[in-house]
Order: sequence, then structure tokens, then C-alpha cells
Amino acid sequence: MKYVKPLNLFHELMKLSSSQRGRLLGLDVGDKYVGLAVSSGNNKIASPLSVLLRKKSNIDLMAGDFKNLISELSLNGFVFGVPFDRLKQTPDAVTVKLFIDDLCKTGKLEGVKYTFWDECFTSKTVELFLKPLNFQPALSKTIVDKFAAVGILQGYLDYVNRNQKFNSKE
Repeated sequence: MKYVKPLNLFHELMKLSSSQRGRLLGLDVGDKYVGLAVSSGNNKIASPLSVLLRKKSNIDLMAGDFKNLISELSLNGFVFGVPFDRLKQTPDAVTVKLFIDDLCKTGKLEGVKYTFWDECFTSKTVELFLKPLNFQPALSKTIVDKFAAVGILQGYLDYVNRNQKFNSKE
């Protein structure tokens, strides 16, 4: 896997022909689950995809799942949610970086480009929306993880598409 700056990931994607362009996968990495969201074909809208169970013992399976998703959904990059705190490295940010390191060690995702996007309050926002619906805790958790990934990816897509429009007007 190869880290790419957020705007560079999108600019590289836009340089490809529309048939090669592909989509992006948003990931909300937690201690127990990884929420997934996928962008639309034109990379404007994020939609919930699924939730994967995260264990140290199944990282090889997860890497295989990601490899399958890359081909099934024509994915061209990953957007990992990370809580940004410029003053210190948060434990959640370390968790995400260790997860990426573990994925890299499997060797199954060679050449996959990824970037980071601020995930501040995505889970909390979804939890507030779901609270009045009184879902069972287990169901609520999987919904939160999926839609937190949507929030991360949609925030990224909004920013890069706005930036692209702004730069094309200059």
C-alpha cells in the first residue's frame, strides 16, 4: 500500500479516463469493527457498504476481502478516517496506522493507494441520529460504523470535488 496526500489521490484519479477512473472506499477503523463506505461511479456520493469484524487473527482474511472489493467495485483508492489532533498523536490514530501496517504485511494490497481524512465526530454524529430510533446495541454499532465511514468518505469527496471546481475556474 502507498500513502498519497488527500488532494493528490483525487487528482491522480481524475487524470485517468472515465472508464479507468474507479471508485474510492471509505474506512472507519475501530477496535472491533471496520465500517466501509463506497463512492459512486463519479466519486460524488458516498454510500454505506458493510462492516467487517476486526481481529488480529483475521487480518489476512480482511486483506483478501479488500482485494476482492477492489476488483468487484472497481476501487482505485482507500480513504481512512483518522482523528486529527495537531498537538498529539491520539490512540485512535495509532490504531488506524497499525491496521494499515498489518494490511501491508499481508502483501495482498501491493500498489493500493490510500490517504487519511479527518473523522472527528463522525461516529458521535451518527449515534445522535440513531438514538431516538432505539435500535438494539449490536445493530446500532454496525450502523454507526457503516455510516461513520460514509461521513468520512463524503467529507473527503465534498472537499476534493469543491477544490477541483475552484481550481478549474482559475
